[in-house]
Amino acid sequence: MLAFTFPGQGSQRPQMGLPWVDHPSWELVSEASEIAGRDIARLLLEADAEELRQTRNAQLTTFVLSLVVLDAVERVGVTPALCAGHSLGEYTALTATGALSFADGVRVVVARGEAMQEAADDNPGTMAAILGLDDDDADAACRRADGEVWVANFNAPGQVVIAGAGDAVTAAGAAAKELGAKKVMPLPVGGAFHTPFMAPARDELRKAIAEATLRDPDVAVVANIDARLHADADEWAGLLSAQLCSPVRWRQSVQLLVDQGVTTFVELGPGAVLTGMVKRIAPHAKLSTVGVPDDVDKLLATLASSPTGTAAVVHEGEHLYMTERLVVSPSAGVFEPADRWRTPQADSHIEVGELLGTVSGDEVRSRFSGVIMGLIAVDGERVTASQPIAWLRTA
Repeated sequence: MLAFTFPGQGSQRPQMGLPWVDHPSWELVSEASEIAGRDIARLLLEADAEELRQTRNAQLTTFVLSLVVLDAVERVGVTPALCAGHSLGEYTALTATGALSFADGVRVVVARGEAMQEAADDNPGTMAAILGLDDDDADAACRRADGEVWVANFNAPGQVVIAGAGDAVTAAGAAAKELGAKKVMPLPVGGAFHTPFMAPARDELRKAIAEATLRDPDVAVVANIDARLHADADEWAGLLSAQLCSPVRWRQSVQLLVDQGVTTFVELGPGAVLTGMVKRIAPHAKLSTVGVPDDVDKLLATLASSPTGTAAVVHEGEHLYMTERLVVSPSAGVFEPADRWRTPQADSHIEVGELLGTVSGDEVRSRFSGVIMGLIAVDGERVTASQPIAWLRTA
C-alpha cells in the first residue's frame, strides 16, 4: 500500500518553483494566484528566505507547490491508498483527495495564513525542537517550566517540538536537558503554532471553512489531532478548527498508516522533512520524495521495481458493463459542469457531442448517446487528463 504525505510550513525555500516553470502542472500557479488575489508565481520564483518565512507566504506557497507536484504525479497515473499531511499539509491532503475543491482549498489556506500571521503578530511566541527525549519527558519539561509553553509537534521518536512564550520555551528547554535531552534547537519561525497562542485565529478560520464545501475524501486522510483515519466530510470542519491550537501527532499518524498496511510513503512538495521523520518512525518502509520534475520518473521506476506490487497503484481505469461508458477529461484543470448538469435531472438523456462542462476552458463533450448515470467529478474539482468525468448507459 502507498500513502501520499504533504509537508507543512517550514519546508519552503527560495526559488522552489523554478524547476516547475516549464512543466504543464505549473498552470495551477496562475489559477491559484487568480483565486488568492496574489502573485504566487513571484513568491515561488523571486521571494527571498525572509519573505517566504512570513506565515501568510510560507503556507500559501507550500500548499500551491505541493499541489503542482501532486498534479504531475497524477498525470502519470499514480494514486494513493491513504493520505496524511503535517499541519498545513493536512489542507493539501484534503484538497488532493477531493474533500476540498482546488479553489476552496486556496481560499481556506489564504484565510488560515492571514489569521495565524495576525495572531502571531499580536502575541509573539517561538518554537524549539527537543532532540533525544521521549514524548512524556518533553511534556514534563513544559510543565516544569511553569509558564506558557506546550508540546506542539510529536514528530518522530526522540524529536518533539515545543512552543509558547519565549522565556517559557527557554525554561522548558533547560528542563528538557536536565531530563536527558541531547539538544534543544530554537526554530526560525514567526509564532507559537499549534498552541493556545493561535486561538485568536480560530474565528476567521472557522468562517473560511464554513464558506467552503467539504466532501467525503476519495481516500481516507489521517487527522493531525487524533492520528485516526477520517473519511466523513462532516467531521473535518471540527478537526481542522481543533488542529489550530492542538499538537500535531505526526509520529502516531505514521504509525497508524503502517498499521493499516502502508509500506511505501511518498512525500509530495518542497523539501524532504517528512521523509526524514518517516524513516525514523518506520525504518523498514520504502520512501520517495517528489519535489522536482525529475523525481516523477524516479518514483515510477521505484514503483515499477517494487517486489511487493506497489506499482499496482497506477490507475487501471473503471470496470464497466458492456452497455456503460466513461466520459473523460480532455486535459488537466478545474472541472465546471454545464448549467444543465449542476443539479440532478429527471431527464438525464444525453446525445453524442452534448456538452457536459469544461476543464480550464476545454469542452468536455460526450462521445456517446445514452443516459447519464452520474457525474464522477464535482464542480470545482481539480482533474487530470483522461480522468473520468461522468459515466453513462448507452442507448
